[in-house]
Amino acid sequence: MLMAALMGWGVYSASQLPIDAVPDITDNQIQVITSSPALSAQEVEQFITFPLEMELGFLPQLVQIRSISRFGLSVITLVFEEDMDIYLARQLVNERIQAAKENIPEELGLPFMGPLSTGLGEIYLYTLQAAEGFEDKYGPMELRSIQDWVVKRQLVGIDGVIEVNSTGGLLKQYEIALDPNKLNSMGISFLDVFTAVSQNNENTGGSYIEKKPYTYFIRGEGLLKNKAEMEQIVVKNESGTPILLKDIAEVKLGFAPRFGAVTMDGKGEVVSGQVMMLKGENSATVIKAVKERIAQIEAALPVGVRLEPYLDRSKLINSTTRTVLTNLTEGGLIVIFVLVLLLGNLRAGLIVASVIPLAMLFAVSMMRVFGVSANLMSLGAIDFGLIVDGAVIIVEATLHHLRSGNSGKKLSQAEMDGEVYASASRTRTAAAFGEVIILIVYLPILFLTGIEGKMFQPMAQTVGFAILGALLLSMTYVPMMSALFLNKNIRDKKNFADKIIAFFQRLYSPVLHLALRLKLFFLLATLAIFGLSLWTLDKMGAEFIPTLEEGDFALHQILPTGSSLSQGIEVSAELQKILLNNFPEVEKVVTKIGTSEIPVDIMPLEAGDIFVILKPKEEWTSARTKEELFEKMNEAMNHFPGVTYEFSQPIQMRFNELMTGIRQDIAIKIYGEELGILVQKANQAKSLIEGVQGINEVQVEPTAGLQQMQVVYDRKKIAQYGLNIQMLNRILRGAFAGETAGVLYEGERRFDIVLRLDSSFRKSIEDLENIFIPLPNGQQIPMSELASIGFEEGPAQISRDNTQRRIVLGVNARGRDIASLVAEIKDILRLELDMPSGYYVTYGGAFENLERAQKRLMIAVPVALLLIFVLLYFTFGSLKQATLIFTAIPMSAIGGIWALYLRDMPFSISAGVGFIALFGVAVLNGIVLIAYFNQLKKEGNKDLLSRIHTGTQIRMRPVLMTALVASLGFLPMAISHAPGAEVQQPLATVVIGGLITATFLTLVILPILYFYSEKSKR
Repeated sequence: MLMAALMGWGVYSASQLPIDAVPDITDNQIQVITSSPALSAQEVEQFITFPLEMELGFLPQLVQIRSISRFGLSVITLVFEEDMDIYLARQLVNERIQAAKENIPEELGLPFMGPLSTGLGEIYLYTLQAAEGFEDKYGPMELRSIQDWVVKRQLVGIDGVIEVNSTGGLLKQYEIALDPNKLNSMGISFLDVFTAVSQNNENTGGSYIEKKPYTYFIRGEGLLKNKAEMEQIVVKNESGTPILLKDIAEVKLGFAPRFGAVTMDGKGEVVSGQVMMLKGENSATVIKAVKERIAQIEAALPVGVRLEPYLDRSKLINSTTRTVLTNLTEGGLIVIFVLVLLLGNLRAGLIVASVIPLAMLFAVSMMRVFGVSANLMSLGAIDFGLIVDGAVIIVEATLHHLRSGNSGKKLSQAEMDGEVYASASRTRTAAAFGEVIILIVYLPILFLTGIEGKMFQPMAQTVGFAILGALLLSMTYVPMMSALFLNKNIRDKKNFADKIIAFFQRLYSPVLHLALRLKLFFLLATLAIFGLSLWTLDKMGAEFIPTLEEGDFALHQILPTGSSLSQGIEVSAELQKILLNNFPEVEKVVTKIGTSEIPVDIMPLEAGDIFVILKPKEEWTSARTKEELFEKMNEAMNHFPGVTYEFSQPIQMRFNELMTGIRQDIAIKIYGEELGILVQKANQAKSLIEGVQGINEVQVEPTAGLQQMQVVYDRKKIAQYGLNIQMLNRILRGAFAGETAGVLYEGERRFDIVLRLDSSFRKSIEDLENIFIPLPNGQQIPMSELASIGFEEGPAQISRDNTQRRIVLGVNARGRDIASLVAEIKDILRLELDMPSGYYVTYGGAFENLERAQKRLMIAVPVALLLIFVLLYFTFGSLKQATLIFTAIPMSAIGGIWALYLRDMPFSISAGVGFIALFGVAVLNGIVLIAYFNQLKKEGNKDLLSRIHTGTQIRMRPVLMTALVASLGFLPMAISHAPGAEVQQPLATVVIGGLITATFLTLVILPILYFYSEKSKR
């Protein structure tokens, strides 16, 4: 009944379990975004970013505040402590924004919060494009309107979708393109036109008139309906002759100033949509719902318009899930095979093997209870060998007990129950204690915080749930099943398993005899090898976790600062053609240039993200590895002077940007006040470190070099003519950026009515100088009379951390671990970079997580090991024997270290988790051996050497079995090259390598230590 209930609960929980590729490691953060198209970077920082930072900086539980001020855009990122409720945080942020608005003029921009999403929030990215033959009918403007008013609207209401972000195309407007010469000749100013348009586009109501028996409601319809009505607006009446809008301007379809574009496959512009998931939702479920809705939308799209996904998170989820399930299945089958083979009893093997699915169902049920999602990390560390270790000990001891005392008998059920109970009672302490030890060694992972905690805590929880389930099963289910289903006809006939064990015994006995004769030599040799191993580990280097291969590439194209959007579009099209024509593994290339409608990924016009969608790896022909393909692509694209590239992956790039504010692996941050000095020092630092081995590229944050047309007002002349700066600014802003005078409705769609100069009068600095300014006496003078106008270089971007200006050097590592690379960079800059007073350097990026995790583990691991030692002491009642078993921990590390070294893997937190699992199994085997030595002593075996030989001979089978099933269970994970396996490989490698040496040390060195321990008592 209980087993049936467990299975039912487990199956239901598995169907409800959230599934994703990797844990969401994004900080608990909120973005505050302000769009102000008319302001330069300096004004954005001064008028928007600074007032907001001053208000937002006093929020409770705020960890970090960083900001970017660009031309027309301010983005402030607030990072809170992990236990801060995000909805409370957003409420508090909103209150502060309202307070800050008092210091930000409304016409400069309205701050708003970014969507409640995360780094894994962009779950489905698609493009809208014209089908072949329909390019003339559906241009960038039509496609953008379809995206905003057809596709986006139909994606509203999907459970778990928080936003659909649009990028690219032309945002449709009704443009009133003014001719300054006609305005001047008719004595009409820009402000006159704006007033006329805004006053002639309005509906109203007049309440109602009651006329029995009816009530008649009054409506006044004055909203503009089309271009023809706009053209008939009277701007001025000259001696009874009306001057209409069409007399001084062209009314036409226009588009808003663009700060982004999307191109695809070298064929020109398309429109992109990004479906963003609400934080905390089940991505697999949400993506499924999105794809179902997309299928409906595609059927309703106009003929000639195609919707194509280019980044679908379910692709990565499916591939990583398939990798995990494949590794678990293969590992499980290997474990079952080893169990049956070495137990020599099919029934016994199947009883132990049945613990695997039952323990997993228990683990899945507990994952659902505690909100742990199923992903590469939470399921990737499960080893069925670890799960069944306790059951192996109990079943193997039961078989040995039945053979040794009941050979040739046929037991009744009652007798069988008694024998199984006696055997299980004798071994339950070792079995239970061993699994408790494994649970304890995973405790340090639960104390990790920040990103590393989010990454590895689910792993520790899931393994803990599975082992806890196996522990409960081994104490209840396994003895019951053994009593019910093991053969009651007890025969002491040698089987194939006995022959295998006898073979290993023949190999092992001479080694043990030699070791007991040369005890001191073996101990000293082991200590020497352990010392060499520690030295090797110190020289090995380190990284946070291996990079997950997502299956697709993301390149960052960077043009010289100040490059135009059209230049970026041309370059991206050429790059796309190069990639498609030279690399047959490339399926599709989409480039996002600049920022989206909601700028959650702020980029300048000269930068773009190139998403390279690849075919499955088995179809690659140009290269065999990701790094090799990177190199060849970089070489093929290196034909554009001044254009640089950064290679990454979509999720990796997004995580880096959200967590550290940059997209690269390492952030070198230089702080100070003067932007010029910051740029100078950043360039010096770049030249100093560019030649360091392992640095793939160094990018200096583009903060300077933006060409500006500067208008500096002459206040004396302004006063002389009776004008004011506010009016001049409004004319300047409206003439070039455009001024919204109202809205025109097309059914439910709404489009802005915007006044600006005709494009033919917005091309040069002379056009800026010749803007006509109306005087109080009715005359007009050019802007050049009131201001000096010229070119000036200004900042392209101003970045701040905790309200202090900084500049960043982004470094991508290739072919070298990050820890040693950062150490070398620090040494070089400390010795060779001369910093002025008040300026200093800090380092950030992925290695920060490694350092923080290492510091926390340096405290948590010794505490856990101390707890294990205390438990060993209380279990065995002997300080010597507790120390004896405890030596298995450092000794087992030898094989793990050398396995990493031989596979050319740096130490990582994944490898650290492998060492933790390894220590648990090593201690378990030590307990099994020493406990049996003690049992023999209690039974009257006083001869020390006899005890050692007898104990090792009897306990060789369970020691070999626990080591084999634990190591071979990880074998598929260690040798897999499927997507996601690279994260699991260090863990599996450490366990397999460690158990090889741990088994040798348990069976050879531990008896020597036991010999000295017992001999000293005499």
